[in-house]
Amino acid sequence: MSDEETQGEGAARRFRTIGITVLAAAAAGAALALIIKSQMTRHRRDLFSPNTLQRLAALGYMGGEPPTVDNIMLLRDFISWEPRRLLRKRAEALLSRMESEAKRLEEVRERAG
Repeated sequence: MSDEETQGEGAARRFRTIGITVLAAAAAGAALALIIKSQMTRHRRDLFSPNTLQRLAALGYMGGEPPTVDNIMLLRDFISWEPRRLLRKRAEALLSRMESEAKRLEEVRERAG
């Protein structure tokens, strides 16, 4: 076997390894996206859970969400439904922050447009 053939086989092996690595990373990314989507759905559903700790965790999750109309309406519904004062107060603080951010974003859009 010549040196050129050996080098060609080595390059093909490296290319194959890189291709398998890229495919594995893409598959892992797709699986992670599905997991995140299911977690988001679960956290929104847990906001009205009978378990207080699940509701608290769901509020923590909502704290990291953007101030969309859906999220603001969801928090308003939660506040009117929630029997525990501590969780209502936490939701009210989140709602106030989201409404302020939404108002600020709207003002920025108006100035830009």
